[in-house]
Amino acid sequence: MTEDGSERGSTSRGNGGFSSMDSMESHRWVFQDEEDSEIDHEDKYVGEDDDFTSQHDIDSEDEDSLYHKLIRTGPRIDSFGVEALEVPGAHRSDFEDGSLGKSIFLVFQTLGVVFGDVGTSPLYTFSVMFSRAPIERNEDIIGALSLVLYTLILIPLIKYILIVLLANDDGEGGTFALYSLICRHAKVSLLPNQLASDTRISSFRLKVPSAELERSLKIKEHLETSVALKKLLLVLVLAGTSMVIADGVVTPAMSVISAVRGLKVGVPTVEQDHVVMISVAYLIALFSVQKYGTSKVGLVIGPALFIWFCSLGGIGIYNLVKHDSSVVKAFNPVHIFYYFKNSSKAWYALGGCLLCATGSEAMFADLCYFPVRTIQLTFVFLVLPCLMLGYLGQAAYLMDNAGDPQQAFFSSIPDGAFWPVFLIANIAALIASRTMTTATFSCIKQSTALGCFPRLKIVHTSRKFMGQIYIPAINWFLLASALLLVCSIASTNEIGNAYGVAELGVMMMTTVLVTLVMLLIWQINIIIVVLFSLIFLGLELVFFSSVLSGIGDGSWIILVFAIVIFLIMCIWNYGSKLKYETEVKKKMSMDVLRQLGCNLGTVRAPGIGLLYNELVKGVPAIFGHFLTTLPAVHSMIIFVCIKYVPVPVVPQHERFLFRRVCSKSYHIFRCIARYGYKDVRKENQQIFEQLLIESLEKFIRREAQERSLESDGDEDTEDEEEPTKILIGPNGSVYFGVPDGRNNQPIISEATTSSSYEPEKNSSDPEQSLENELAFLHKAKESGVVYLLGHGDIRAKKESWFIKKLIINYFYAFMRKNCRRGIATLSVPHTHLIQVAMTYMV
Repeated sequence: MTEDGSERGSTSRGNGGFSSMDSMESHRWVFQDEEDSEIDHEDKYVGEDDDFTSQHDIDSEDEDSLYHKLIRTGPRIDSFGVEALEVPGAHRSDFEDGSLGKSIFLVFQTLGVVFGDVGTSPLYTFSVMFSRAPIERNEDIIGALSLVLYTLILIPLIKYILIVLLANDDGEGGTFALYSLICRHAKVSLLPNQLASDTRISSFRLKVPSAELERSLKIKEHLETSVALKKLLLVLVLAGTSMVIADGVVTPAMSVISAVRGLKVGVPTVEQDHVVMISVAYLIALFSVQKYGTSKVGLVIGPALFIWFCSLGGIGIYNLVKHDSSVVKAFNPVHIFYYFKNSSKAWYALGGCLLCATGSEAMFADLCYFPVRTIQLTFVFLVLPCLMLGYLGQAAYLMDNAGDPQQAFFSSIPDGAFWPVFLIANIAALIASRTMTTATFSCIKQSTALGCFPRLKIVHTSRKFMGQIYIPAINWFLLASALLLVCSIASTNEIGNAYGVAELGVMMMTTVLVTLVMLLIWQINIIIVVLFSLIFLGLELVFFSSVLSGIGDGSWIILVFAIVIFLIMCIWNYGSKLKYETEVKKKMSMDVLRQLGCNLGTVRAPGIGLLYNELVKGVPAIFGHFLTTLPAVHSMIIFVCIKYVPVPVVPQHERFLFRRVCSKSYHIFRCIARYGYKDVRKENQQIFEQLLIESLEKFIRREAQERSLESDGDEDTEDEEEPTKILIGPNGSVYFGVPDGRNNQPIISEATTSSSYEPEKNSSDPEQSLENELAFLHKAKESGVVYLLGHGDIRAKKESWFIKKLIINYFYAFMRKNCRRGIATLSVPHTHLIQVAMTYMV
């Protein structure tokens, strides 16, 4: 069936103006028709929390009726008023056990998952540096070493370990985690289905506005009022995420080929073609074991990486003692100045120097797997000292030997230890490849949950730790891309330059987002914020300028790859937003349902129908197609919207948000099931149905309790209220005003022009009415639950621009056709499923 999605001449006034009322007001305004049946416009929330406060969220779902009078009732009892509620135990880490055995276990897993990338950087850092800026004198070695040491101190240690890791989103890291953190403190999200009630999830830990927050509030105001800034922020996040995915391609290629290249030192007859063939075999084996999960593989390879770091430190100490211990003077930063002063090609070496800090972003992106404190302590007391010793040892060897700087690490290994260290280096390279792969999985899961990436199959590899995931499609896509990179660009120097492009891209995006977090959320001294942004963004721009000088050598391939990923994310976000906005325009009018009557113009068969849709407000147009297509509909209809909100975890008792659609006799409800981007939908079909129906029963009971409490206070409060001024605008819109308490002038806001409820006969016995409705619910449940799925697709109109037709009709349609369908996500048996397709012209 095809539905024209063109704009209508009149503007729908679906959202009432009550949201502008003072949030401290202890009473609420409702409409009452001539037969005294209340018209309720408020969201209701079913939870286990007993703290009820007043709520003034207005969500009108209809459009027309003007014949109501305004009355005022007692306070609305609702648990949604607690804005920053902390639920004890709701977000506790899976790693809170502080025993010695658990700590050692975590250190090994952290080494195997988080530090593999940065740990293998000594294999290729000096190689790339001295290929771009050849050694002319020993002072060049000292200057290059000093540059490496201070890059390690500034970027991985100070920026990431001490600052960026603290900007985590309840234990979640990465660019999308920073974006969700910002979205919770300012309304900058461009996701289309946001609700005010989302901010009442416990994860939203907001501060109460005060005079000390003036700068933060001004920034928030600018962000919220500027569409350009919102789009710019989203573009930065998408660009950073695309760079992380590109990093997941180049990291395996660089780490593996650098480790295998050591064969040329041990076996001089080995050719470059042999190195490429062995690297290809390694990569295939590596990506084939990804499916076994982070926890299992990390525990196995963690001790191997511990041995690798100990080997780095031991070889470094050996070379310092045997060759030239004077290289320790590189800790004096003045040698960096001498290096740039005396070497004409020192600037070109910056691109290679950055490789010592590769894996820094992986420490942040992989944060969901381990606690912040464990990552910080492991890096400071084990990883950083061993890395520094490793670089000092290589420099000492080069100072005392005129060896090949292209093989500085393997040439500096003592003769008797070469093959054991070579074996450990190859294992460490495979581990490093996994580091960015797991970070890529995490970033894609976040972006998918927030509507910026096509839905893919996500496998949770651990029953205990919900953050450990595996995405088969992305795993094989990364393998194919890495093989293409290794086979087409066999030179480590060119791959290293591509590595720098990807790494610097995501580093700069992280710097910008963390600066915004400092201003908006942390609200620290402006001098600290300026120093952070100037030092690190300036440093990264200098590195980036050096990397761009070699972009023509082949590293442009990784830029093209990142741009393709960026375009995929932008097209998916644009198409999803356009589809949602079209469905909002085409939603059914409540008048249509009222004209059909409580039987909806057809037979109401026993049972519960769960109609899945993406709308959080209004009656989806697809429901009208079900009414015209099916000979009967179920006696109870629930519009279910599975919604991901920008928080890591939604507590189970805050999962469901219910609202009644039409009057009680219609038996139609709306349910918004909210999940955080870190949540795992572990419940199967039966468990989900049970949780949903139990929550609906609680909602019905609470609604009855609220009405009972309100009716008790109506007589005492109604006569004492200030008179309400009702105005009618020239277009027929109804306005109301309430004295503001200062100058007795009314606060004017537009009221809804329609009602969600039909006139309903008042029950003389509220208890009996409640029991009757609960009995009806139980009877419908016993008759069975059927899933009604509507597949809404969009097509560009004939008169649309060519670019829009290309994006919507081909690119977006292709991705939507090949992404994971809702039926697969829900795991619904076909015997309980009814599907109807619908196409909108946009």
